[in-house]
Amino acid sequence: MSSSERPSVLQAFTGLSTDEMEVLNQADHFAQNEMYPLAQKMDDEEWWPKEIFPKIGATGYFGITAPEQYGGSGLDVFTSGLILQAFGRWNHALALAWVAHENLCLHNILRNANDEQKKKYVPGLVKGTAIGALGLTEPGAGSDAIGSMRTTARREGDYYVLNGSKIYITNGPVADVLLVYAKTDKDRGNQGVSAFIVEKDFPGFKVAQKLVKMGFRGSQTAELVFEDCKVPAANLVGGENRGVKVVMSGLDLERAMISPICLGIAERAFALALDYSKQRKQFGRSISDFQMVQAKLAEMYTRVESMRLFTYQVLRAANVIGEEDGGRGEIHKLTAAGVLYVAETMNQVLNDAVQVHGGTGYIWESEINRLYRAIKLLEIGAGTSEVRKMIISKELLTA
Repeated sequence: MSSSERPSVLQAFTGLSTDEMEVLNQADHFAQNEMYPLAQKMDDEEWWPKEIFPKIGATGYFGITAPEQYGGSGLDVFTSGLILQAFGRWNHALALAWVAHENLCLHNILRNANDEQKKKYVPGLVKGTAIGALGLTEPGAGSDAIGSMRTTARREGDYYVLNGSKIYITNGPVADVLLVYAKTDKDRGNQGVSAFIVEKDFPGFKVAQKLVKMGFRGSQTAELVFEDCKVPAANLVGGENRGVKVVMSGLDLERAMISPICLGIAERAFALALDYSKQRKQFGRSISDFQMVQAKLAEMYTRVESMRLFTYQVLRAANVIGEEDGGRGEIHKLTAAGVLYVAETMNQVLNDAVQVHGGTGYIWESEINRLYRAIKLLEIGAGTSEVRKMIISKELLTA
């Protein structure tokens, strides 16, 4: 191999190819220039920048896994993860909104919808002119989202009539298109769930309340209500009573795609802490001269790099194993283990980063404080850390 063909030190270090490094670098450049300037106002005011989704779409950062015939890039989940990592560095609230749209809604529609549904909904989602969301979690039904589901759908002629509510729905207040799950056969229990594409203007659908959060502010979150909501039967996704398979395979991928957000946040927190340690002076010298601060920086660096390796490993496995095997087996175990480790390790990184910042880190307006307030959601969303441990242990013991 000639010197020109050898991977760079950075490529060997990260395990990324030349093309993958370029994707990450370009997404980082876009996020720093277009998304980072919005972050402070989004956090201060729970503000939603209406222009950003069309701009993301026009730049080609939606529809990463969508076929080119629908305006997408035709790439893979790993590429999506790299983009999400970069977005997470500079505006984690928009990164969360992006993944709810791109992965939970658009990718699920691509995987499960019929051709007519794809033709109708995918192009707008790829362009960012329509905002997507997923409606699964309900009041009183978080970790047991399927078993405790109370939202129902009954067939009436050419329509299904939905009744119930959903809570903690990312993008809920601003979504144009939602992939919603409801019970179509109560007697069949978990096997009686179906998926529907719901548009915001369907009669009987409304946003009950916008929820104000501790972290990820600006990423819009809501409670949604369905009161005799009429959904065309043509908007049933994947067949009646076939929603569980859609849910479970989607949840595995959702867990895999939480890790890049964690990684991006941790990378940014470490960069801020390192820079601050060099600038902040106490006792006549930079605090980076003190061994206890140096130890924290060394531990943070090590943790961030271990997060990077596990995140990339899980994303590559998601590409290889495939989504048809979701909800069980190796990918079920691995995605749960990945996000368990990465989210809890991010917590450690952010704790140390705030400690390095001292009093500045405790001030609401500081960037490190904004990052710190985001960490807990990532130990809760898509199944809590406790649920993740249950998944891992079950797969280990039944293998």
